[in-house]
Amino acid sequence: MRKVRDYYFNKAKKEKYPARSIYKLEEVQKKYRFLRPGDSVLDLGCHPGSWSLYASEEVGKRGVVVGVDLQETAGAPRPEGAEIHWLCQDIMDPEMITMVRKFRPAFKVLISDLAPKTTGNRWADHQQSLHLVRRTLALAGILLHEGGHYICKIFQGEDFPEFVQEVKELFETVKVIKPKSSRTESREVFVLGMGYRKSQDSQRPVEQS
Repeated sequence: MRKVRDYYFNKAKKEKYPARSIYKLEEVQKKYRFLRPGDSVLDLGCHPGSWSLYASEEVGKRGVVVGVDLQETAGAPRPEGAEIHWLCQDIMDPEMITMVRKFRPAFKVLISDLAPKTTGNRWADHQQSLHLVRRTLALAGILLHEGGHYICKIFQGEDFPEFVQEVKELFETVKVIKPKSSRTESREVFVLGMGYRKSQDSQRPVEQS
């Protein structure tokens, strides 16, 4: 086990987070402050819950977090955190939109640490990652407030620049970030879009993939 993994794994355990991935979100948040007190947050692919828990702390009691994953997820927020609603739903199912809108018609921030089950084939893993992040971007187009923010994880590959361009068409500011807590050899990066520009196209229903 590498030292970096030891450090963040042990830190997460000590601070009572389900996974070390919390520190990737924390690093981006500390630099760009895209989560604000009172925000509504939608977390796609939330299991085991670290990102939702951290977002809950950042937005505080006046905010709300909705976490969605195929796996059952549970966990109470910290005492000063926002309420968290856990949904066991498929983000590819249009019914998911109806379910999350029972809590908020739209959200200020959409976060996603989704990743495909890796096969070891870099091209295939990249394409599966693209499939997931393009779905989250489409959902951002429907569920984000004007001026809202978006962050997703993606595996780099030949089609990565094209995806970044797609994000740039929807957001005023776009950053590609490799957090320090990511393993050096990992091809994962995070794409942050800030200042969502809602268009007429974003009003169209998302078709099932």
